[in-house]
Amino acid sequence: MYRSRNSLVAVGLSGLVALLVLAGLTWGNYRFAQANPGGNDFLYYWRGTQVLLKEGISPYSDEAVQQIQILVYGETGSNLEPHFSYPLYSIVFFAPFALVNQYDLARALWMTLLEISLLWLTITSLKLVRWQPNLYVLGFLLLFSLVWYHGMRPLINGNVVILIAAFLVAGFMALKSGAEELAGVLFAFATIKPQVVVLVLTFVVFWGMNNRRWRMVGWMVGSVFLLSISASLIFPDWLLQNLREVIRYAGFGTPATPSDAFELWWPAFGERLGYALSGLMLIILLIEWRAARKADLRGFLWTAFLTLTISQWIGIPTDPGNFVVLFPALVLVLGLFAERWNQGAVILTAASLVLLMGGLWWIFLATVENTQQSPVMFFPLPAVMLVLLYWVRWWAVTPPRAVLDQFD
Repeated sequence: MYRSRNSLVAVGLSGLVALLVLAGLTWGNYRFAQANPGGNDFLYYWRGTQVLLKEGISPYSDEAVQQIQILVYGETGSNLEPHFSYPLYSIVFFAPFALVNQYDLARALWMTLLEISLLWLTITSLKLVRWQPNLYVLGFLLLFSLVWYHGMRPLINGNVVILIAAFLVAGFMALKSGAEELAGVLFAFATIKPQVVVLVLTFVVFWGMNNRRWRMVGWMVGSVFLLSISASLIFPDWLLQNLREVIRYAGFGTPATPSDAFELWWPAFGERLGYALSGLMLIILLIEWRAARKADLRGFLWTAFLTLTISQWIGIPTDPGNFVVLFPALVLVLGLFAERWNQGAVILTAASLVLLMGGLWWIFLATVENTQQSPVMFFPLPAVMLVLLYWVRWWAVTPPRAVLDQFD
């Protein structure tokens, strides 16, 4: 009885401390939001969800877009950026925050969720690849996840892609643990920003069918179907409305693919150069998918992370703000360093993190124009990750049997 009472007290104190930390973090985010207007990646969907819940207006409608434009720009017009372009079922994630009428407070709460998700993403990625770094490396990695360029940018902008990265890693972890049904549901939730995950989830289905993971495939496809049907109960034609907004967004003018960036720099031949790069990425991807069709879980993870990396250059519209999905791939690489070289990998890991953090921020600051990110940011991280992933490919895909048994 005495031990039970002490346990309850410990749990209560831990919960109180956690609440105080969350409150302090949210307060800090609130002060930041007041001093730094923005967070448009969240604002568009916060306001679009409010319009739906409070006025019954489709967030894809011109009326909703005009309301969002006025809120953001103070005016409306056809030359302004369209906003709500996610599947309608994404409102499940924005609805709790849409109930908060004060935008700065809603943004602060959303930032707190994203910060927790980044830390959780780091811890879960470590568990996924079975890497247990020492406390110094762990602390540096947790700090890195929050302040490196591709973590800080989506955090400040309020980009839901951080949650998508968390859903993907949680799905991989569930699959590794044998919870195929849960994995399928988590992968389905990741489709709230489909252009980010369409290739990797296609590979997941391809691998799952080749390895008779029917429960995982069935639950993923079924969950997406149920989410879509549920959204159709609100607006039966939401899919067509969503497609219209996606097309409008693709034509907005901001470089969204390597081809767009190359064409901007070299109008005479840039587009063809971009197509050549995308074609090369497609060939590499098809070769690796064929090689991984019967891969064990370790080889599957390596190929999935390669697919996420190649997705950024294959011609699917995206933005460097989405590159946080490559963070688990970085953890896999660093974990393989530690697995192969033990203590000697600590220096290599620290150097890699320092160079990535400093290098990416330096490139951004050296190329930014009028606070606008340069298209050059499309290239550094995917290029580094391609080199690192192929550097560790043999150890990841065909390691010594003892290592593979330990991983599984």
